[in-house]
Amino acid sequence: MPEALRVLIVDDEAPARSRLRDLLQDCAASQPLELVGEAANGNEALDLLERNSADVVLLDIRMPGMDGIEAAQHMQRLPRPPAVIFVTAYDSHAIQAFEVNAIDYLLKPVRAERLLAALLKVKAPVAGAVEALRDLAPQGRVHLSVYERGRVVLVPVEKIAYLRAELKYVTVRTAEREYLVEESLSHLEQEFGQRFVRIHRNCLVARAYVEGFERQTQDDSGEAQSGWAVLLNGVAERLPISRRQQYIVKEFGRS
Repeated sequence: MPEALRVLIVDDEAPARSRLRDLLQDCAASQPLELVGEAANGNEALDLLERNSADVVLLDIRMPGMDGIEAAQHMQRLPRPPAVIFVTAYDSHAIQAFEVNAIDYLLKPVRAERLLAALLKVKAPVAGAVEALRDLAPQGRVHLSVYERGRVVLVPVEKIAYLRAELKYVTVRTAEREYLVEESLSHLEQEFGQRFVRIHRNCLVARAYVEGFERQTQDDSGEAQSGWAVLLNGVAERLPISRRQQYIVKEFGRS
């Protein structure tokens, strides 16, 4: 007898969740299943997964707040990321994109035989899932996810003052504190390029947080230096602007 799959249902519509519950019962004779919980949005799903691990998440795509694609990206940060089966009404072009990236999908209304086929394919998450999901959400996430003290912490992108690359990590700075994420600064720039501006090869600052600029006469070690630094609202640090990027001083002056 195969081991029971632990399943989480995520859909903002109660009737859709009820339908999936009934279908799971129909599938249980062929594949033992354990329903570990239900959630109405991406945030609730992540909270549940911190308390109860799941092997697979049946995940709606179009939900208010955090949609299914962003929620799936954050799930990949968990120590044991669940497999994701999208439940969607997307058209055939989007379905082809999911198929190419080896992410399964179910079209609404879901049929029991199709759900069972998807569940029987569940295995370890596909390599490159984060990149594949990023390509499916070109508008960018509304949160960054940080795995910290055994849980996933969501940092709203709108509260980030700057992103600075340090070795293999990126420091995410808000007015309150710092976080570390294992993401590429260049990928973050591609995803959030409209919100952030590069001031140095290793630093992006949020346009909304730029308060002004000041001339620098010395660096942090006291060495003489000429150039500009950016002042950020709510953050005491003065971040130096590289020579190559000093054109942004004029750019902001014109805005």
